[in-house]
Amino acid sequence: MQNNTLYKITPELEELSRLCSENSTINKDLYTKYDVKRGLRDINGKGVLAGLTEISEICSSVTVDGETHPCDGKLYYRGVDVEDIVNGFIHDGRFGFEEVVYLLMFGKLPTQQQFEQINRLLASYRNLPHYFTRDVILKAPSSDMMNALARSVLTLYSYDPQADDTSLPNVLRQCLQLIATFPVISVYSYQAYNHYRRNQSLIIHSPQPQLSTAENILYMLRPDSRYTQLEAKLLDMSLVLHAEHGGGNNSTFTTHVVTSSGTDTYSAIAAALGSLKGPKHGGANIKVVRMFEDMEKNISDFSDEDEVRSYLTKLLHGEAFDRSGLIYGMGHAVYSISDPRARVFKGFVEKLSEEKGRLKEFRLYSMVERLAPEVIAQERRIYKGVSANVDFYSGFVYSMLDLPPKLFTPIFAIARIAGWSAHRMEELVNPSKIIRPAYKNVHSRVIYTDIANRK
Repeated sequence: MQNNTLYKITPELEELSRLCSENSTINKDLYTKYDVKRGLRDINGKGVLAGLTEISEICSSVTVDGETHPCDGKLYYRGVDVEDIVNGFIHDGRFGFEEVVYLLMFGKLPTQQQFEQINRLLASYRNLPHYFTRDVILKAPSSDMMNALARSVLTLYSYDPQADDTSLPNVLRQCLQLIATFPVISVYSYQAYNHYRRNQSLIIHSPQPQLSTAENILYMLRPDSRYTQLEAKLLDMSLVLHAEHGGGNNSTFTTHVVTSSGTDTYSAIAAALGSLKGPKHGGANIKVVRMFEDMEKNISDFSDEDEVRSYLTKLLHGEAFDRSGLIYGMGHAVYSISDPRARVFKGFVEKLSEEKGRLKEFRLYSMVERLAPEVIAQERRIYKGVSANVDFYSGFVYSMLDLPPKLFTPIFAIARIAGWSAHRMEELVNPSKIIRPAYKNVHSRVIYTDIANRK
């Protein structure tokens, strides 16, 4: 029997936490005085330049005659427009995630032979070590799939005889194995939770070598392993659009920081997972879905713009949903006019909503996408434009695919491990000093006193 008293917040802990808060609060004016770039950003939200990369580029503005102007957002993987990549594999009728893995890791679009090679390699690495599913995943089910994924990644270190070898061929092998096994670990962790915590049937389907990453996720997750091609194609597109997003996002920067210390691949990726788990980073699409569920309960007519606008205003005033004052899925740290990932998603989302009989909800999403920037501009002082980001539609897509919310963030990780791996390799190829930004101490000097004389 677990001793739950160990996890109780006692009055003693409450008092100690008040003491911690009282003696850790920094005067906000000091950040301005010392020109501190909080969050490594300037007042407009632009990131402080901390490194160079060739892996991806985010464009949100153009410079004309020395003046910077916002533009429709663009995202490039190794210099190739993501929208062109998507159009290319959709036109050819193939899956795109494996192609993007090759592009990000090796710096160029694969030939047909190289595309077959990366598919073969990933298929050969999809099976977990012997008894790993039984001894690691099933014996310690977690209610949080990101926690389960991070624990499994760290445990894989113990199974790897070359775990600490940071030579390029070995790190490449480790990264490809993690890219291949992330879907398996994530789905199996959810099945373990579903069985042991929710009393549902335990279903373990082995990954199929002839299936793509997206197809395998649906194959392993669903009891009957059945899915439509549109479902698999849209999940594949989601993986492509989430695979990489510049070196400055929180989890990718974490990968660079931890890799710069010289540590092993498993530790670096586990650290990135810890970053992505945060609701400010990887969990936003869950918030979007929950927000819309609340919206649908509190408005009577989905087509009434005035009623929807009123609800959005209440969100900003902290009077609706979670009282955070946020409209989830709107706005981005970099993009202003549009997020290209949301732009690509939207057309295909409409097709899936037709297939699933959820066009009414799609129209509500479209209306909120159109009205929210107007409401935000009226209610808030903003330094740049506001538009729907990729999280705005991805949660809706996952719900239409009947993916459980507990897997929303792990699916983000299944995609982003491709980008993390490319950045880890790039950091190793271009080694720098250990990354160490500065923090200025603003505490005054204190004279030491003997314990008998302290108050």
